[in-house]
Amino acid sequence: SPSAPMHPDLFGHLPPQPRVPPPFIHLPFSLPPLPGYAAQYDSAQQGWLIQVPGGQLHYIPAFFNPALCARCIAYLQEFHGGDWQQMDWKSLDAQSLAQIPFRHLHWQQDHIRIYGKTQALPRWTAWYGDPGASYGYAGIHSQPRPWNRGLRYIKNRVEAASGTAFNGVLLNWYRDGLDRMGWHADDEPELGRRPTIASLSLGHTRDFVLRRNDDHQQKLCIPLVSGSLLIMAGDLQQCWQHAVPARKRATGSRFNLSFRWIHS
Repeated sequence: SPSAPMHPDLFGHLPPQPRVPPPFIHLPFSLPPLPGYAAQYDSAQQGWLIQVPGGQLHYIPAFFNPALCARCIAYLQEFHGGDWQQMDWKSLDAQSLAQIPFRHLHWQQDHIRIYGKTQALPRWTAWYGDPGASYGYAGIHSQPRPWNRGLRYIKNRVEAASGTAFNGVLLNWYRDGLDRMGWHADDEPELGRRPTIASLSLGHTRDFVLRRNDDHQQKLCIPLVSGSLLIMAGDLQQCWQHAVPARKRATGSRFNLSFRWIHS
């Protein structure tokens, strides 16, 4: 889809933002030296097309430049009546979080049941999308909040780069290195058989780890830097799992916007 014009509630004070080429032309992580793995530099997108057994990845490390990243990070945290930069977000429980009057996003603390016990997810989440694009995972059922202009701007940029339309976005806020996501695949029925999922990272770098379903020793570890876009396609969700493990050395927030298409 064509790129949208700048939206005043997100980038109104910024001039048009050119992409900054990555400072390296070599793949910034290792592939297993095994058949079925290959990487090719994509000069048009300034990223890498990566083939793995049973799927494809497209990694663009500098999809958003630093100025755009900084504005997005502020946009995701701004709230009425206070300074987001002075907040100790990790100290808030679910009830306190619900009282924060965020300007643009509605963050929430979801809970899941593990071995009969209810536990808080070790991250905050939000789900936005088209009307009817409800999404369920890990026993959590989310109805979409309507797109705002800032999220639409980001969505249009991601759609243009991926060549894919999306009708929903799952936002995850990892407040520090102890927030995490366990092993899973995005293989819910409403995503379809071979979904394309585009994941934009903002903030502190975190490792994104993939492992093959039939051989857990075959792994990829991709350091997702701020402003990077990772597109997963093909049979990846049927053949691989992925996770964002805890990293104690990661002291800052990391935001992930994972765009997907929900089949009704």
